[in-house]
Formats: sequence, C-alpha cells, structure tokens
Amino acid sequence: MSIDTAIGSVAREAAGQPYPYRAVELVEPDWTRFPGWRDVTATDWASVQWQRAHCIKNVRQLRELMGDLVDERFYVDLERDQAERATMSMLVPPQMMNTMVPHVSPAGPGSLTEALYADPIRHYMIPVFSDRRTDWSSHPHATRDSLHEHDMWVAEGLTHRYPTKVLAELLPTCPQYCGHCTRMDLVGNSTPVIEKLKFAGKPNDRIGDMIDYLRRTPSVRDVVVSGGDVANMPWARLEDFLTRVLEVENIRDIRLATKALIGLPQHWLQDDVRAGMERVATLARKRGVSVAIHTHTNHANSVTPIVAEATRAMLDTGIRDVRNQGVLLNGVNADPHALLDLCFALLDGAQIMPYYFYMCDMIPYSEHWRVSVADAQRLQHHIMGYLPGFATPRIVCDVPFVGKRWVHQLADYDHERGISYWTKNYRTSIEAADAEALERTYEYYDPIHTLPAAGQQWWAEYGRLDESALKAAEMAEASRRTAALQAY
Repeated sequence: MSIDTAIGSVAREAAGQPYPYRAVELVEPDWTRFPGWRDVTATDWASVQWQRAHCIKNVRQLRELMGDLVDERFYVDLERDQAERATMSMLVPPQMMNTMVPHVSPAGPGSLTEALYADPIRHYMIPVFSDRRTDWSSHPHATRDSLHEHDMWVAEGLTHRYPTKVLAELLPTCPQYCGHCTRMDLVGNSTPVIEKLKFAGKPNDRIGDMIDYLRRTPSVRDVVVSGGDVANMPWARLEDFLTRVLEVENIRDIRLATKALIGLPQHWLQDDVRAGMERVATLARKRGVSVAIHTHTNHANSVTPIVAEATRAMLDTGIRDVRNQGVLLNGVNADPHALLDLCFALLDGAQIMPYYFYMCDMIPYSEHWRVSVADAQRLQHHIMGYLPGFATPRIVCDVPFVGKRWVHQLADYDHERGISYWTKNYRTSIEAADAEALERTYEYYDPIHTLPAAGQQWWAEYGRLDESALKAAEMAEASRRTAALQAY
C-alpha cells in the first residue's frame, strides 16, 4: 500500500474519526504453530539462554523452523538476497520470529508463504531479494556510514555530534540484526557485499578513553550508550561503565539503547539484570541524573505481553522512562493507521513512550524501505491529535553532517529532484574552526522512484554512477574508515 493510498483509506473511514481508536489487549502468539517449535515449553520460552541458543541465523535454520509451510521460492529468494544485497547477516531471536505472521494458522504445505512475504516485521528483519528495488537499489549518495559518525569520533567509538550529547558505541554486536541498520558499517558480521570494520583498541582501553573525554569536556551532559546493543554486553561490565559515567560531574542524562527490550525481553527479566539496574537507578537518583531506556520497534505486532512485563520490570527499578525510537519504513509502518496502532500498543499496552520515528538512512540497498520527506511530512500531519502531546512521536530526518531535524524544518525543497536543504544551529566536533558551518545548507535525497517523471529522468542522466565508480567509492570510504579506526 502506498502512503497516498493509505491516507485515502483513512479519509473514507465510515465511522466518524479518520482513525478509530480501540484499546487492544496484547497477545503472545503461539510459538508451537511453527513445526520447529512444536515441543517448546513455556519454561524454555522464558529462558534467555534458550532464546539466544535458538536464534535464526541462516536459511537452513529457517527451513527447520518453518518446514514446508513456506514454499521453496521464498527460501531461494532469501538466499539470493543474502548473497547479493544484504548489508546485515541474519540473526532473529525466537521472540521476534514469533511475532511474524501471528494471525495466520498453518494449513498445510505453502500455507504461510504469502503471509510471510507480506509480514511487516519479516520485511525488515528477513529481507528477500524481491523486496529490493531493481531500478535504484541504492541511491547514488548512499554510503556505508551515511551519518558520518566515525568522522566525529573523539575517541574510538565515541561520537560527538551535538553540543551537549555524545554517542558511546560500546560493542559492535546485537541480539538481533535489522536489515536497515544505520550502523551496518561496523555492527554485525560481514556479508558478501559488506566487509565490516572492526574496533582496533581493546575494550577496556576504549572505555577508558571515553571516560577521560567526558571528564575533560564539561559541555557534555548527555550520554547515549549504544553499539550494537547494550543487551549483548555482560551486565557486570555494563554496570561498571555506567557507574564510571555517573562519577563524571557534568553528566545529567544517560540513555541505554536496546532493541532487545522488543526482540529479547527475556534478557531484561533476568534477576541479575533487574538487581543491577536498580543499583544504577538508585545511584543515579542520588546524583541527580536521569537514566532511561530507548528501545526500537517498528510495528504493533512486536509489542506483546512479555515486552510489557520487561518494560514494567525496568520501570520498577526506578529508571526515569522507557521510550521508543522507531524507523519509518515503507512496507512496515509508513501509513497513519500503522503508526497510530503502534503508538497506542506501546503507550497503552507496555507503558513505552513513543518518541521518534527516524526516516530510514541512505545506506546501500535501502531504497525499497525509504520514503520521501514529503511523505514523512504527510504522515506527521495525519498522526497529530490522537495521542497525548507528550506521547506524540516526532518524525525526524537525520541529515548527514547536521543531525536530527523535524521533517517540517527544512529550509528549501526541490520536489522534482527530491533534494531537501537543511540548516543547523550548532557545530559538530569536526567543525570547530569552520566559520561557515552555520551558514551553509546541507542536502538530503528522496528515493528516486518516488519522484515525478522529470525528476527521475534528471537522475538517470546526471546522477547514476556506473558500477565501477560505485565500487571504487565504497572501497575508498572503507579504506578511509579503516585508517581512522587504526589511528585510535
């Protein structure tokens, strides 16, 4: 469904309001509907060790789980994507796998095929080749590190982009890998099309350098702790890092980034994690520091009772909030009903605060997920007024060299060529001596297939890089980033 079609259906809603709010009770799908989990007990399912040990990592394991309920053509489609397009390797925990096709009952060979193809969570967690664009699979301006986070490292893994905030990438792994990952340059295993970079320093040395930078940079008050996903860091090491950050006088906000609250909530229900988080929250309150968890879910089907239980457990430790930062993805949530359904499932069902929806970043092979700035503006318009103001998510564009901007904040917009122009009111860590940083405009590019015919023709004539040039550009960027890593 296109965004225009979705909005048209909203306008035709028969009963009163364009979006009919209904309270929905969360349900945990029955995992035994899949042949490979027919004998899995509730005790197994609640075990984080069982969940981690039974992740779907390849096509063979997906076959073993689904059997002949899915046609062979889907597996072939997936194998081709893994070989030719995927920037992230497969890694799907059972909890997340179980939220795919949750309302379809198996009815013999092939009966789940079409539902799996259409499933919104499958669409970004297990992309297949036929999902991708064949006209413009990558935008000509797509890059491995599209936000230039590595360029703004002030220590290995510590990005200082905003005046008062830093991003600490503690580790390069997650409990699950999303196909659209903006940090595909560094996070996860290498794929046939992307050779991942590696941290050069030892973990303790990198963390020491981060803490040292925070201590000598009093303008920083806010630390986003990410990676990767903090759920993949042994709790003792994560707690030690957080305790050291809390000792830095100027720090007032700490945000822990974890999709695992959605994909592996069993992790956050472990006794040692709950007790450790309570210690961190208690110490933070004594020091006047706010600690929050930021998670990442893109569709209402992901919000289940065990997610709500894990969220409640974290709130009970005394942290300030749990918030959601989703990504706006075509085929997943890029229509008003899907976004509002998700927001109400989060807010009503799990006490998770809807916070941001980021436009999908310009990484390679992502054009089938991305939407235009104009569509994002329309979506923001159509979700207004239904949620409380404090829980109405902002749709933002993460503009290269600029940062997050509400989609209505652009300075100018060439609708025909799909080029939006943005300004900013602060310097990043690489612009201290740049007198013109606050005067120039910065560009962001719509997916070319969303443009009018004249715009598509312009890009066909002037914007298409041939394959050798694209490969050379990718190799040059990877080489530059490798050198930057080694410099630390």
